[in-house]
Amino acid sequence: MTSDIAGITIADEQHGTNYPISMSIDDFGTDLSLTSQAIHPIDAQRLCDYMQEALKSLVDALEHSPTMRVRELEIVPSVERELLLQTWNTIDTACRDHQFIHHLFESQVEESPDAVAVAYEDQEMSYRELNARANSLAHHLIDLGVKPDSLVAICVSRSITMIVGLLAILKAGGAYVPLDPTFASERLNDILADVSPSILLADDSGVEALNSSISSTAVVVNPNDLFDKPATSPRISDLAPDHLAYVIFTSGSTGKPKGVMVEHAQLNRLFDASSVWYNFTKSDVWLLTHTFSFDFSVWEIWGALRHGGKLIIPSYSVTQSPEDSFRMVCEHGVTVLNMTPSAFKPMIRFQEESGLKDNLRYIVLAGEALEPSMLQSWYATRSDDSPQVVNMYGPTEITVYATYRVMRVADCNQPVSPIGMRIPDLTTYVLDPHGKPVPLGAVGELCIGGAGVTRGYLNRPDLTSERFPLDPFSKTEGARMYKSGDLVRYLPNKDLIYMGRNDDQVKIRGYRIELGEIEARLAEHSLVREAAVVAPGEGASKRLIAYVVADSTEGLARTLREHISSKLPDYMIPAAFVRLDKLPLTPNGKLDRRALPEPDADSFVSQGYEAPQGEVESTLATIWEELLKVERVGRNDNFFMLGGHSLLAVQMIERLRHIGMEISVRTLFNTPT
Repeated sequence: MTSDIAGITIADEQHGTNYPISMSIDDFGTDLSLTSQAIHPIDAQRLCDYMQEALKSLVDALEHSPTMRVRELEIVPSVERELLLQTWNTIDTACRDHQFIHHLFESQVEESPDAVAVAYEDQEMSYRELNARANSLAHHLIDLGVKPDSLVAICVSRSITMIVGLLAILKAGGAYVPLDPTFASERLNDILADVSPSILLADDSGVEALNSSISSTAVVVNPNDLFDKPATSPRISDLAPDHLAYVIFTSGSTGKPKGVMVEHAQLNRLFDASSVWYNFTKSDVWLLTHTFSFDFSVWEIWGALRHGGKLIIPSYSVTQSPEDSFRMVCEHGVTVLNMTPSAFKPMIRFQEESGLKDNLRYIVLAGEALEPSMLQSWYATRSDDSPQVVNMYGPTEITVYATYRVMRVADCNQPVSPIGMRIPDLTTYVLDPHGKPVPLGAVGELCIGGAGVTRGYLNRPDLTSERFPLDPFSKTEGARMYKSGDLVRYLPNKDLIYMGRNDDQVKIRGYRIELGEIEARLAEHSLVREAAVVAPGEGASKRLIAYVVADSTEGLARTLREHISSKLPDYMIPAAFVRLDKLPLTPNGKLDRRALPEPDADSFVSQGYEAPQGEVESTLATIWEELLKVERVGRNDNFFMLGGHSLLAVQMIERLRHIGMEISVRTLFNTPT
C-alpha cells in the first residue's frame, strides 16, 4: 500500500473481472472507496495513474479553488503532459528558410536554362523560356499596379500558360487566386465577389466561364498575349516573407466558400521542412493531376519548379481516367505522383493488368483517409521502397501538409488509417473540447501549430479567430494554432491515427466539403422549405444524398440538380434528391440520420424510363443499378446525371472487362447514356 495524498490510501490489488474496465464507488459514511478494475491489455497502471492525478486535482481544487469547473481538472500526469505537449513537439528551427519560391525557380533557370520546365500535350517550354514569358507578364502586372499582398485572380484552362500566369503574379509581388473555369459560374462569382480583384488573368475559357461576374473596374489580361516588356526578373524590394503568395478557396458551412490566405514563408518552408524525408532532384518528373484550385497543386507545381524538375500537365480528360493517367506516368517517366487514395486504387488495378513499367520514386497519398488494405495488391509485386508510398495529411489552413507516414507491406493488415508524425517545424496537439490534452491513446481533436499556420480566412475575421486561436502551449509570443476538426489519437511511437471528424465536414474524392454549404444552396430554391445532406458510403462509393422538404414532386430531382449545378462544382452535386414531408428528428431536435429513407427511383434524374434493349444494354443497366444504387436504369439514362463520376466509371469498366466487354473512360464521358 502507498499513501501519496494526505487522507487518501491507494491500494494495488489483483482480482478477476468479466469486463474490460469496471469502476465502483462505496460510501461508508465516514469515507469513500473508489475501486477500478481493468484487464491486462488496457494497462491498469496507466488507468490508475490518471485516476490518481484526477483525485489530486480534485483535492487541490476543493481546498484552493472550490469554484473551479470539473472540466478544468487535470487528469493527465505531469510527465505525460510534458511528453505530449513539449517533448514530442520540439520545433526544428533549421527548417525555416525565408527565400521566395519564385526566386528558387530563378536559381534553377540559372543552373539549367535549357532543361524542360513544363510540358502540356505536344508543347514544351524550357526554364529559360518560361522565365522570360513570366517576367514579361510580371512587368506588365507591375505597371498595372500589382504590389505585395495584391490579390490577382487567374482563370485559365490547364496549359503551360497557367504556369506562366502563376509565376508572373508571384514575380510581380502579388498573390494568386486560382479559379478553375470548369467550376460552376455562381461558385466563381462568389469567389470573385469576395476577392474583388482589380486585375484578372483570364484566357478565352476563363472569360467565358466568368461571363457577367467580371467587375467593370477589373482589368482583364490574357496571359497568352505577348507584352513588349523586359524579359529580366523583376525585383520587388518591399516584398517580405509575411506577404501573401496565394489564396485558395475551400467549402464553407455558411453556403459561401472561404479563402485561405497563405504567405510566402509558409509556402517555402513546406519543402524545406519535408526535405528530411524527400530527396527531390532535377531529374524528377512531376504530374499535375489536380486542378490548381485545389492545394494539392501547390505541392505539385512548386515542388517541380523549385527543385529544377519537369512538370507534366495532363489534359482534363486524362485526369478523369486512371488508365490514361497511368499511361502518361509511364510514357513520361513520372517519378513523383500525388493522388487521393480513391483515385490511386483503380490505377493499382490497371497497372497490374497492363504490365506497363513505371519509373516512380514517390507516391504521395493524401486528401482522404487511407485504408491500408487497398495497398495489398500493389505490394504483391513491389517492395517497400520501389517506389516509396507515403500517406500525408494536412488541411489547406496549415499549408498543404502537416504529417508524414511511409507505408510498408506490413501496414496492409492494419484496420486503422495512420497519418504518421508531424512535419518537423509544426506542432501537433490532441485536445478535448475544452482545449486540454487527452491521455496518450485517447481520441481528441487535432490542433496544429508552428510555421505552417496560415494567415487565416480572407474577409472572415470572426471565423479566423475561432479556428486560429492563440497556441496556449507555445513558448513563442503570439503564436497561433489551427483547430482542424479532425479526430485522431496518438500511438506510443508518436504516430497519429485518423479517426474521423467532429462536425459535418466530409471528404469526397479528396475534396473537402461542408454539407452546410450544399444545404444552404438548396434552401435558396423557392420549392425547398428545409434541406439536409448526408454522405453515406466509403471511398469511391461515398456519395451525397439531399433530403428536402418541398411542395412539388414533379421533376423535383431534375429541377434541384439544375439549380445546384449552377452554384457548386460537380463534386458537390448530390447524386439523389429525396422529397420528404418533414425531416426526421431525434428527441433532442437533431437530424435523425438513421430514419432517413433510401432514395427511390424518383430521387434520381432520369430521362423517362424506357427498358433496355438487347443483352448489352441489359448488362449495362444491371451494373449501373448496382454501382449507382438506383432501382432501375433505362436505356436513355445518363450515367453522370444518376450520380456517377470518374471513379465509379472505372469500376463499371472493370466489371465489363470481366465479362469480355471493352470500353474506355473517355468513351463513357463522350456517350454517357
